[in-house]
Amino acid sequence: MLVFMQSLVLAFGALLPVVNPLGSSLMFLGVVGAAPPDEFRQLARKVAFSTMLFLLVVELAGATLLAFFGISLPVVQLAGGLVLAAMGWQLLNEKDLDTTSATPPAHRSRSHFRDKIFYPLTFPITAGPGCIVVTGTLSAHASRHAATQNVIAHFGIAAAIVALSLLVLLSYAYAPKITRAVAPQTVQGILRVIAFILLCIGVQIGWKGLEALINTGLK
Repeated sequence: MLVFMQSLVLAFGALLPVVNPLGSSLMFLGVVGAAPPDEFRQLARKVAFSTMLFLLVVELAGATLLAFFGISLPVVQLAGGLVLAAMGWQLLNEKDLDTTSATPPAHRSRSHFRDKIFYPLTFPITAGPGCIVVTGTLSAHASRHAATQNVIAHFGIAAAIVALSLLVLLSYAYAPKITRAVAPQTVQGILRVIAFILLCIGVQIGWKGLEALINTGLK
């Protein structure tokens, strides 16, 4: 149970700033336009479900891809940790998002978005390349456990992905209300704290990989 909770919290904390449901909802609102509330919710459900499936496939295929290319887990932990830390640093120092410019365009027909559920609404608006890197790194990090704990750790990551997909659903379905109710300064403050957490997670995962490589070299 401890391994499950550790993996869930680690995965949720690492993926939250790169998925960024609040920030992505602004882009979602800009792409969809002034749609009726029920249509917003229906489209949000499809995008959230597509995001969940996409990230779960990346998480499950991570270990297989590593084995295919002959890449060791410590190397992925070190490289992925550096990437996460760099992403956290970039998010921590980027300019504030101008939420006032997210004025939705005129509403388009429902059929207009039928072929846009995966691209661009799921990828790259909701789950971009950064999510692929983070999810693959988390998958490799979880695979360092023994067999039973390995499975439990991957279930923890999957649970975090499901939880994030629910946040995406809520943020997208109520995007117009959220943009009116939440002050831009509050959103920026939350994003800065999350970015710092991502930076710390990246350093932690990278250190674990470096430590494993050093121990292997000393043997």
